[in-house]
Amino acid sequence: MASFWQDLRHAFRLLRLSPGFAIISVLTLALGIGANTAIFQLIDSVRLRTIPVKDPQELGTIRIADRHWGSGQFSSQYSQLTFAMWEQIRKRQEGFAEIAAWSDQRFNLATGGEVRKAKGIRVSSDFFRVLGVEPILGRLLGPEDDQPGCGASGANISYAFWQRNFAADPSVVGKRLTLDGISFEVLGVTPPGFNGISVGDTFDVAVPICVDPILNPRNNRLTLRHAWWLASIGRLKPGWTIARANAQMLAVTPAILQETIPPVYDAEGTKKYLEYKLGAFSASTGFSELRQDSETSLWLLLGISGLVLLIACANLANLMLARASARERQITIRRALGASRWRMIRELLSESFLLAAAGTICGLFLAFAVSRLLVAFISTPQSQIFLDLGMDWRVMAFTTGLAVLTTVSFGLAPAVRATRAEPATLLQSGSRGSTGGRERFSLRRILVVSQVALSVVLLMGALLFVRSLRNLTTLNVGFQQSGILVTNVDFQRLHIPEERFTEYKRDLVKRVQAIPGVESAANAMLVPFGGSSWNDNVLTEGSDTDAGVAWINYLGPGYFQTIGTPLLAGRDFDDRDTGTSVKVAIVNQAFVSKILKGADPLGKRFRIHEPPGKPRPLYEIVGLTKDNKFQDMHEEFLPFMYFPATQQEKPSPDDQILIRSSLPLSSLMASMKQTIGDVNSGIDLDFKIFKTRIHDTLLQDQLMATLSGFFGFLAALLAAIGLYGVISYMVVQRTKEIGIRMAIGANRVDVLRMILREAGVLTIAGLVVGTGLALGTAQAAKSLLYGLKPRDPLTLILAVVSLSAVAAFASFLPAYRASKLDPLTALRYE
Repeated sequence: MASFWQDLRHAFRLLRLSPGFAIISVLTLALGIGANTAIFQLIDSVRLRTIPVKDPQELGTIRIADRHWGSGQFSSQYSQLTFAMWEQIRKRQEGFAEIAAWSDQRFNLATGGEVRKAKGIRVSSDFFRVLGVEPILGRLLGPEDDQPGCGASGANISYAFWQRNFAADPSVVGKRLTLDGISFEVLGVTPPGFNGISVGDTFDVAVPICVDPILNPRNNRLTLRHAWWLASIGRLKPGWTIARANAQMLAVTPAILQETIPPVYDAEGTKKYLEYKLGAFSASTGFSELRQDSETSLWLLLGISGLVLLIACANLANLMLARASARERQITIRRALGASRWRMIRELLSESFLLAAAGTICGLFLAFAVSRLLVAFISTPQSQIFLDLGMDWRVMAFTTGLAVLTTVSFGLAPAVRATRAEPATLLQSGSRGSTGGRERFSLRRILVVSQVALSVVLLMGALLFVRSLRNLTTLNVGFQQSGILVTNVDFQRLHIPEERFTEYKRDLVKRVQAIPGVESAANAMLVPFGGSSWNDNVLTEGSDTDAGVAWINYLGPGYFQTIGTPLLAGRDFDDRDTGTSVKVAIVNQAFVSKILKGADPLGKRFRIHEPPGKPRPLYEIVGLTKDNKFQDMHEEFLPFMYFPATQQEKPSPDDQILIRSSLPLSSLMASMKQTIGDVNSGIDLDFKIFKTRIHDTLLQDQLMATLSGFFGFLAALLAAIGLYGVISYMVVQRTKEIGIRMAIGANRVDVLRMILREAGVLTIAGLVVGTGLALGTAQAAKSLLYGLKPRDPLTLILAVVSLSAVAAFASFLPAYRASKLDPLTALRYE
């Protein structure tokens, strides 16, 4: 230990004498280690970390394994079970000592006017007991709160909601809270460390599952066997494992499914439903939609940042080789005086260790900032992401591993090379220590070739993601994006008779159309990129065979004009389309090609698949509209069938009004509040900017393009610096040779050509190796690209040409300097 500390002090003094080298090395490592640690922090938080509850390794969930088909209402993030299925699971499962069901929910805290949203969860009686959560105030929901036919008895609130909405009032228990117009008593407050079991999300309010008929009187999911809205969470019995619980659930699956067949399924649907297999799965890391959406991107980014760190290590190894060459004679003399080779290697590695340690510490501070910046990047006001980005043993082990890896990567080879020569041989050669011989120079060349090769991979990846994002942002989505405001109106609490819903909606739209500055307005049940969709099977006239699946929307007149989607043939909906008139529809181009197989749609008729015993009316196609994107920018154009809102069989007490206007958004919103408020102040309003909705769907693409672009630029820069350093080193090594060549007649162009030829060989070798690596690894990005193949030749050519240009510039500077050498000065070099 004494000699170890002595080596560290000696290394510190040497680095202090070379501040420029030390600062550049530490910053380079901090950037590489910080980027890797930040991305691993996200992976750890989203994928690896267990949820902060009692003994999370004992938690499991029961759901359908490998779901291949689905039909019904899906109304939550984790729509894994129906209520009927949940009740059967609770009765028949044997592996869990306690098991609970839960579902996510959004509540409105306002009592009229603009909506104030709260994130909520609906839980069964054992939810908090399963998780081992204890309240800090009052009590948590229990069996007495979740009984069939329960009223709006009580609710729990989270610690953050208590702090934010009740100013941490210690007497909050017993106070009232309004959720969707229903008053609930606050029963208790959950502890500050508990944010629910949905990773990346949090909750504000928890209510019992049994209140669903009160909050959704028109759609009671407790009785609808085709309503998928629940997930389960349970704690294993002592001695049970997930594998054993899974085997038990497989055994009782047929009985559970047979008892819970939805009556709306026909024979084909029932057959597919009975093919399901229920299984038990670990739930120690909670549930996460974010995990499913971003896991591939995060692992890919970790690989990209890892390549950048390798390039940085190769660069530092080159610098360390140069420093070791300058100290080679000193090392040789010390070895001749009795120092062992291992002793000298250890001394040189101490310098690498100090640089790696300093870079790791700086990288940790950088990682904390970068990881939070990345979370903020992919968060939106409508979908805030909450992640625990604190340090745990995985992050510490990962960062420590990076520190050790970088120390070995850029320090070991130079240390071994510098101590390899025999003292007698080197002392007899009379060398000044400025040359490490052809062998060491070969190592430096290999390092540069590696840098160039890895840079090709990173540049190609960056260009793929940037070009993919450009394809998405320049895509013709089929509608106008700017200048459209979406207003969700909900008048459920007004208790208007259902037969008046359609008329009430039409009157609201007319009032909105009359607002000064509004160019066009229309209502729709669903809006593109709104997060909801509805599809069904289609049967063409005269056939009982499904022609395919098409998506459904109910619209008011003027919708296509408002959204900017052109009608290609036929007519729009108008006053002729009433509840008693002929059923009509407008379809899009994808419907014509996929359902009608290219036939002229006007006048054609079709049916929609309906449950057994329900009539299937014929719909006549009266219009054809252009395709547009609806759920995701990456998707193909979906076949759509649009129906007039006036012919909707069971209209709902809510609607979405699209307004196209050139007015400032703040002014338009104020006018909307005034207009709707004049109708009735009890109508709930929720505003969304149409363009922002679309933009939010591209956040992952923007993140990949931004980060891969930055890493690609950094890789090219490091490769250029490495090439510049090697060529400069080569010029110094061959100064005397250059002087002799010029003395016997070589001109400056010959010298320039000779140096550039050497640089060109290294660059070409790196480009060839890098091209093979890039083509081999590009397939990993396939699922994240749009409009591009992973092995796109143009992208590869752009990457190779760009890196060649950077390498040529980096090589030209030392070559030009060599061509300017004075032959007499060069001959006197040694």
